[in-house]
Amino acid sequence: MRKGYIWGIASVLLVSAAQLLMKWGMVQLPPLSLHSLALPAAGSLPALLAVAFGIAGYGLSMLCWLMALRTLALSRAYPLLGVSYVLVYLAAVALPWFNESASWLKSLGTLLILLGVWLIARQDARKR
Repeated sequence: MRKGYIWGIASVLLVSAAQLLMKWGMVQLPPLSLHSLALPAAGSLPALLAVAFGIAGYGLSMLCWLMALRTLALSRAYPLLGVSYVLVYLAAVALPWFNESASWLKSLGTLLILLGVWLIARQDARKR
């Protein structure tokens, strides 16, 4: 079961990093439209790589998630996904290139997510 948690945490970390990479990359790219489907300029290579690595991160995250599901009950594994919301919010606020601001309401929501994950894990631990 411990391996399942390791796989689950790896999945959460990868999906969080993937979100951040894709957000950064997409903001750096020039606007795309259906009318102008031209490839972005060569100067956009770092942004394109960030998006590509983000997509790859999603794929690796899915593989880790599948491995977690092999050994963990879904009721134990699924709450871990909520932690990714918290990680992405904290990173978006802490890292200056995302230029996102914290607010009491967002922070309260983040704390409620963590509280929910903790309550589910605590209740599940009591059943053992």
